[in-house]
Amino acid sequence: MIDRTHALPVVRQCRILELARSTAYYAPQPSSPEDLALMRRIDELHLESPFAGARMLRDLLRREGHEIGRKHVGTLMKKMGIEALYRKPNTSRRHAAHPVYPYLLRNLAIERPNQVWATDITYIPMRRGFVYLVAVMDWHSRRVLAWRLSNTLTTDFCLDAVRGAIAKYGVPEIFNTDQGSQFTSLEFTDLLKAHGIAISMDGKGCWRDNVFVERLWKSVKYEEVYLKAYDSVSAAQAGLGAYLAFYNTRRPHRTLDGKTPDAIYFGGLPQERIAA
Repeated sequence: MIDRTHALPVVRQCRILELARSTAYYAPQPSSPEDLALMRRIDELHLESPFAGARMLRDLLRREGHEIGRKHVGTLMKKMGIEALYRKPNTSRRHAAHPVYPYLLRNLAIERPNQVWATDITYIPMRRGFVYLVAVMDWHSRRVLAWRLSNTLTTDFCLDAVRGAIAKYGVPEIFNTDQGSQFTSLEFTDLLKAHGIAISMDGKGCWRDNVFVERLWKSVKYEEVYLKAYDSVSAAQAGLGAYLAFYNTRRPHRTLDGKTPDAIYFGGLPQERIAA
């Protein structure tokens, strides 16, 4: 997908394709087919039982006939960026030097689009490897405003997603994240501060503080990712793009009285904003 012989710089190609720069430059160590199959199953078990640690996952896998030890499970979980709920997901491991901001959404009535945005990162399995997906969501409408893929857990693809959402939809009043190092980094928080956005962060281990994004991941994986076996990053990009367009424009949501995120989001915006 990235053509290094093209006259267009690689950075510009990444921007056009909405890929993180790290995806173009980083060459990950390949995982064995056996480990990839185990990681896929661990991801499914983690979605079903986010409280399960390496020992419990080992026991669940052994019941299914997999000969695997706790340390191997732990190594795969670390590579995937997940840990048991009580210890907080690895994608959400904070940096000791980064400040943590208070959670601003408790008892807050969220009644309009662009009042609160949220973001998170999840693991996406492919046939021969994996990538990470970050998405920016409007809480009121559940609409996915922007998303990016990367094969590293760096901050740059998260920044790219937020910049893309801001460029297209303006700025929210509050932006909620977990305490992951990507989101507590100065680069990320400075971007929000530069736009006058109030920063809110989940309590440690409190996945329910960002529950709507967690529900999005479950829909993405059970309705798209687990039904496919992406052969490449470009295939994952195309498949996820098609699904998220369907999610926004056509998929009815029970919590939205059967309406789509697009209908709620654009229906709640001032007419002058829609016209712009």
